[in-house]
Amino acid sequence: PELKDRAPGMMTLISMGITVAFVSSLASVVFPTESAFFWELVTLIDIMLLGHWIEMRSVRRASSAVDELARLMPDTAERITDDGNTEDVPVDELSEGDLVLVRPGASVPADGVVEEGDSDVEESMITGESKPVSKEPGDEVIGGTINGDGSLRVRVGATGEETALAGIMRLVEEAQQSKSKTQVLADRAAGWLFYVALGTAVVTALAWTVAVSFDATVIERVVTVLVIACPHALGLAIPLVVAINTSLAARNGMLVRDRIAMEDARNLDAIIFDKTGTLTEGEHGVVDMVTDDGVDEDDALALATAVESDSEHMIARAIREAADERGLSASDATDFEAIKGRGVRASVDGNEVYVGGPNLLTQLDSEIPEHLQRFADEAGEDAQTVVYLVRDEELIAAFAMADMIREESFRVVDALKDLGIEVAMLTGDSQDVAEAVADELGIGTVFAEVLPEDKDKKVQELQNQGKLVGMVGDGVNDAPALTRADVGIAIGSGTDVAVQSADVILVQNNPMDVVRLVKLSKESYRKMQENIVWAAGYNVFALPLAAGVLAPIGVLLSPAVGALLMSLSTVIVAINAQLLRRVDLSIPELPSGTPPTDATPAD
Repeated sequence: PELKDRAPGMMTLISMGITVAFVSSLASVVFPTESAFFWELVTLIDIMLLGHWIEMRSVRRASSAVDELARLMPDTAERITDDGNTEDVPVDELSEGDLVLVRPGASVPADGVVEEGDSDVEESMITGESKPVSKEPGDEVIGGTINGDGSLRVRVGATGEETALAGIMRLVEEAQQSKSKTQVLADRAAGWLFYVALGTAVVTALAWTVAVSFDATVIERVVTVLVIACPHALGLAIPLVVAINTSLAARNGMLVRDRIAMEDARNLDAIIFDKTGTLTEGEHGVVDMVTDDGVDEDDALALATAVESDSEHMIARAIREAADERGLSASDATDFEAIKGRGVRASVDGNEVYVGGPNLLTQLDSEIPEHLQRFADEAGEDAQTVVYLVRDEELIAAFAMADMIREESFRVVDALKDLGIEVAMLTGDSQDVAEAVADELGIGTVFAEVLPEDKDKKVQELQNQGKLVGMVGDGVNDAPALTRADVGIAIGSGTDVAVQSADVILVQNNPMDVVRLVKLSKESYRKMQENIVWAAGYNVFALPLAAGVLAPIGVLLSPAVGALLMSLSTVIVAINAQLLRRVDLSIPELPSGTPPTDATPAD
């Protein structure tokens, strides 16, 4: 294939070395005066096979993450029939909507939602999170995870190739098959080495012919040069590190879709974090509210609840929960509409009602009464988000929402700064809220009041400053920004593995994995560099000896010794790549600063 593509490489060199040794040995049978290389030939082939076996064994070990993931899915499931009994069926016969029983200690057979039961589920094999996750009715479960002591009844939501586990396996396989910049360089180096070997062989033949006339010695020198030029170690240097890197990443909840992006992560100058749900907990609650004159608080909250009844946004959930706590009932809403980046609209009891943030008021060109403006200003000083209620174009209430800064966020910001990486924050919240959160975390660059469709422009702003930029978002609203970034990092739940806009997917919703990603990228690239030095250095040292530059002092390299040296280089490269497994990703190296022990309010 290399010759057909006119791209000589490692296999061309190996084939050439074996062919030259075999043909010259056959010639010695016809012409007894010539020297035979049968012994050197079989030594070369044996050493080649040994090196290839070492490579394949290492790659199999590195690729075992995919095999282990495949073994996580059980063969059978207990499906609950219409009469309440259970039947054992093969997992591939499950359909969306089936109800299955997951007994204590059993594997969850498919992705789904818990309908009945409480238990702790072990998800470390999927998310990398060592602590079991509590599950109760309404919670999602991932196929292949292990149930704890409780019994669960799960409504199947995805099967087969649609499950999170299948998505993870596809991403791991794609990553191991993709090539990084360093691997492309190694392939190109093998091509260069082919021409270097041919040139060295020609020069060797001419020099030895001039020195001793054409005889068996000349042939032996040429054969030795061509045999020793086989870059088996060069071909192994990068793929093995890539395989181990992908395996380590998968085991730690980092799914790599683009090898080049993984390699670029080590050079990032700036990383932009989407605030809500990444740096913060993402779970809002109504902590305060104020209404216009003559409007009852319960009536305003019930009206907002009616509008938000069909929305799954975290603010909608917070408003509904606040109404439930007060025991309020909401009217039915019609003509519900989500206004992207601004809020929602619906008709309630014949009134047109809006709920949304500052961008909504800008769109509606609404004036804010003085006492509501004071409320919003005070909420902003306390790092709270304000959501407004508008009825028939009249602003009648404002709700203060609070989120909590994640404890890990303090450590992540400090760790990235320690690595020399600028940290920026991007959010659709108001400038006051954004700056309050940024000041708390020590983030200097803030992009606030940004609509989803404008997020990629903020990434481009930093890129225009000559910076290599990473973007960390949820992979849905942040898709344009993730695509625009040099390294797009989707952070989310274990089921969010089909994000097509991100280069790297962090299965856990844990910003600390961004630090792990950068650290793994740096360590992997270092191993790639070391392996290329070992592989190429072998040829730099061995080719002149094979050509006989030290022949005047009696040092000549035989084809058999050349093959042995080549194998030694392969073994060194394989062992060096395996040392990547020692990288500690479970506890990243962090500054000595201690984050606050109490959760801190953020918007």
